[in-house]
Amino acid sequence: MTSATPTPSALPTRHFMAVIGTGLVVMLADTDAGSVITAAQSGAQWGYKLLLMQLILIPILYIVQELTVRLGLVTGKGHGQLIEQHFGKFWAWFSFSTLLISCIGALLSELSGLAGVGSLLNIPQPITISLVVLALIVMALTRGYLTIERIALIIGGFELIFVIVAYLAQPNSADLMSDSFTIPFDNKDYLYLVSANIGAVIMPWMVFFQQSSVVERKLTTADLPIARADTAIGAVITQIVMVAVLIATAATIGTAAGEHNLDTVQQISESITPFIGNFAGKLLFGIGMTGAAMVATIVVTITAARTFGEVAKVNYGLDYKFRDAPMFYGAYILILIAAAAIVLSGINLVTLSIGVQVINSLLLPFVLGFLFLLAQRLPEPYRLKGTYAIASGVIIFITTAIGVYSGIAGLMN
Repeated sequence: MTSATPTPSALPTRHFMAVIGTGLVVMLADTDAGSVITAAQSGAQWGYKLLLMQLILIPILYIVQELTVRLGLVTGKGHGQLIEQHFGKFWAWFSFSTLLISCIGALLSELSGLAGVGSLLNIPQPITISLVVLALIVMALTRGYLTIERIALIIGGFELIFVIVAYLAQPNSADLMSDSFTIPFDNKDYLYLVSANIGAVIMPWMVFFQQSSVVERKLTTADLPIARADTAIGAVITQIVMVAVLIATAATIGTAAGEHNLDTVQQISESITPFIGNFAGKLLFGIGMTGAAMVATIVVTITAARTFGEVAKVNYGLDYKFRDAPMFYGAYILILIAAAAIVLSGINLVTLSIGVQVINSLLLPFVLGFLFLLAQRLPEPYRLKGTYAIASGVIIFITTAIGVYSGIAGLMN
């Protein structure tokens, strides 16, 4: 008995499903614990005044990550490799150092967020962190990239819980519309959160991860249209989550009189309970935060280890066995353990997470600068050129300038 031959109409669908995934994973990771906390603090402190920014960032995020995908598919090389090829070893290691700063900062946010969720369940921080680190090490050592990508997609899907939370918070539509267009650019505290929100959406490790992932999956230029659609869908989903978190906190405490700073995961959880109850609030927040933090922890750790492998010119990638890529897996394990040790030393999660996002904004001139220059060096017909190049350059410049200016202004406050 012979197997059935796929119908012509089924082949494009099968191909689409085979290609899609990397963009969704990196975008779900983009809405990590630090981003959730930044959005929550934005809603708590400023109501809906930072809501419009979340929508404006959707096309900007797509432009950045589309260039990343294009570089990976056309050249078949990771971001660190391309920087070395075109600009030399010094700049390759320099780019890795900026990436490492961003990755370590992100991991601190993710592990702290998971520890905070554990605390909601009365689980001691050392136990939560140890279990997470152990699970991630075992997963990396026993599973290939595609399997881990699917795991990350499933875990990251829990972030959509925040959309339910925002709906249950019953935001006042009139307040939402009027407040969204009230932008106090003369307030340095506001500017600090502007910078944090930019850094929470456009992160250095996203560029490195997505480019290396499409290479590791052996995608080609024929897959570019689907990869672009994957990235566009992900960009919308990640900002829907950010909007939902901001609305949830703005609708509960952000519209009340007085200042409302959130200092712990427990406080963020409690801030969304007035309309949906204590138990439901903690449960939904805990599920969403776990999804956000876990998928980002997976992505960030892989990114740092991969890029180290690229610039150090050693075997790297989850499809290698440990004996064939010991430095890659060693870097992966070392980064996780180092971040876990710092988290267990005791730090303020909210202050740390927002600070990490501001650092991301301050690193944008280097990250987006290299990205833009590399995209202009691609072969025809994939080279960034013409009107789109000008528009992309202007958007990247303005976004970077606002992120850096807002961050510095906020830090000087």
